[in-house]
Amino acid sequence: MRHCFALDLKDDPALIAEYERWHAPGGVWPEILETIESAGIEVLEIYRTGNRLFMIMEVNEDFSFEKKAASDAANPKVQEWEALMWKFQQPLPWAKEGEKWVLMKKIFEMG
Repeated sequence: MRHCFALDLKDDPALIAEYERWHAPGGVWPEILETIESAGIEVLEIYRTGNRLFMIMEVNEDFSFEKKAASDAANPKVQEWEALMWKFQQPLPWAKEGEKWVLMKKIFEMG
């Protein structure tokens, strides 16, 4: 199953460049990659236009948003990574309180 999300970066070219460096090959901490894979996320891609991010997640049948959230909340390394990333990120104007990545609604599919 595929899930798509959006989030904004702070509109600062230096911060955007640094965020991209963190996400270049070898930039994401191995512990973070492990938590992603162990949650049942098989593909994770992030795209950027301007300061808007778009994330695509393809998950297997074992994936659960609730389990992933609970696991992340209990993992100090994930919390450290999220705090670091929040230096670059800002919520979408319509995000709920405390919401970072906003799940997008699919409105069209061809084929």
